[in-house]
Amino acid sequence: MANLATIFLCLSLWMLPYPQVFHAMAHKWPGGGSTRIYDFKVQTLRVTKLCNAKEIVTINKMFPGPVVYAQEDDRIIVKVTNEIPYNATIHWHGVRQKLSCWFDGPSYITQCPIQAGQTFTYEFTLVKQKGTFFWHAHVSWLRATVYGAIVVYPKTGVPYPFKHPYEEHIVILGEYWLKDVVQLERQVLASGGGSPPADAFTINGHPGPNYNCSGNDVYKIDVVPGKTYLLRLINAGLNMENFFAIAFHKLTIVEADAEYTKPFTTDRVMLGPGQTMNVLVTADQPIGKYSMAMGPYMSAQNVAFQNISAIAYFQYLGAVPNSISLPAKLPSFNDNLAVKTVMDGLKSLNPVNVPKEIDTSLFVTVGLNVNKCQSKTPQQNCQGMNNGTLAASMNNISFVKPTLSVLEAYYKKIGGHFTEDFPGAPLKFYDFVNGAPNNAPNDTEAVNGTRTKVIEFGSKVQIIFQDTGTVTTENHPIHLHGYSFYVVGYGTGDFNPQTAEFNLIDPPYMNTIGVPVGGWAVIRFVADNPGVWFMHCHLDIHQSWGLGAVLIVQNGEGELETLPHPPADLPRC
Repeated sequence: MANLATIFLCLSLWMLPYPQVFHAMAHKWPGGGSTRIYDFKVQTLRVTKLCNAKEIVTINKMFPGPVVYAQEDDRIIVKVTNEIPYNATIHWHGVRQKLSCWFDGPSYITQCPIQAGQTFTYEFTLVKQKGTFFWHAHVSWLRATVYGAIVVYPKTGVPYPFKHPYEEHIVILGEYWLKDVVQLERQVLASGGGSPPADAFTINGHPGPNYNCSGNDVYKIDVVPGKTYLLRLINAGLNMENFFAIAFHKLTIVEADAEYTKPFTTDRVMLGPGQTMNVLVTADQPIGKYSMAMGPYMSAQNVAFQNISAIAYFQYLGAVPNSISLPAKLPSFNDNLAVKTVMDGLKSLNPVNVPKEIDTSLFVTVGLNVNKCQSKTPQQNCQGMNNGTLAASMNNISFVKPTLSVLEAYYKKIGGHFTEDFPGAPLKFYDFVNGAPNNAPNDTEAVNGTRTKVIEFGSKVQIIFQDTGTVTTENHPIHLHGYSFYVVGYGTGDFNPQTAEFNLIDPPYMNTIGVPVGGWAVIRFVADNPGVWFMHCHLDIHQSWGLGAVLIVQNGEGELETLPHPPADLPRC
């Protein structure tokens, strides 16, 4: 017992606030509760999966990476040391980074990457935030293996708004490649064509028995009959959206993107990369071994994708250990209605204060492009439609990352790295879904640029995202850094302000919205967090092709509305 007491004492001391860490900060930060300190080392790990051994990039040689645990209003300090030859950064997905834009993590947007052998310390406060988040690399396609959960509990004594579960489990959906993903991105971009599908889907890093050599490479949750479990679902996949279901069990959604929702019960859910969802599952079926399945949702036309489901086990105590698991029923890969049904069920738990009077309204098309071949070796480099090169854009501008971070250039007033002319609407309006230009590559080219949109502090912002039919319509998971936003409306076809129906009472408050295939979505938020914020598609192939833009929110008045100075150890480019 003495040993146990010692362990608990050490743990409680470790979790106490560290007052000395605040001395370096001249700026008055939002006050946190405790301070949690983590040490992340970017390291390679040799793993054997799908009959092949290879080195993958990880944090602390863990796959998935370590969980960051905290409580609402805690301060988080993570020292990241890069021990691999590639550049690295970490993004804290869904963390709103109030007055801490320098620590948001997207490479060349808020910081230069952490180069081999270098260290950078991330510091931020979880201001009024609780729920399921995750962290991931934000350089190249490294986040294929560099990811982990962030679990933020409510303040002490504050209960969940639902019956406390018997147990909680983190369930991270991922994609696994046998190729080196940094080289894969380079090869795909050099080819001008599409990306090959992942070699496997994974659940907490395990492909499950449907894949070669993976009969024992399976994640399992042991459950007690009659008990209710909270599953913290995270889609950390790279280029695919996914359905998830448990055989013969209902899922009750109680949180989406780390914000409570009205309980909504469904047979399956769909998460795009970047989305998180908390679901309650009750072990109310006959004792047995049930499959938890992750399969593809592919809304685009003529795109190759992985169609083999990853399987994990939801296994009752008392089940025969080697029994065959009961199969889960997933929707077909292109079941748009199944996706809409889940989205329709998401409502904020309580009525919310949605901005009604809009100061800044943007209309942003999201979609693909085909550019004309510029290569002297077109067979190698122009493998897109009609010998063009594939690209992607917002308002037909393909985002090009600068050579210095946008934030540093903006803060230090260094010219030549970005422009402030991102258009607030497309150059011309037409039938975006059914009448989009498709005579590739003659009328499907995008314009390249590092364009930003400057927004005044305190503005009530509305953004209408419109999917386009150039190359193909597709569901695009659009993520906005630095903010959550109310999803006030969405629908199919072209956005029409006369007929669009908005929910201004209890819309979900999200950080990543799947703009419906061949449709539109409208978000609203108050621009009350100064800084440089990336807005991009969370399918990494689309991000690599340029489907992104940057919002610059200006300073307000006083130090609590002003971006602090950069940290001393900010990496150099």
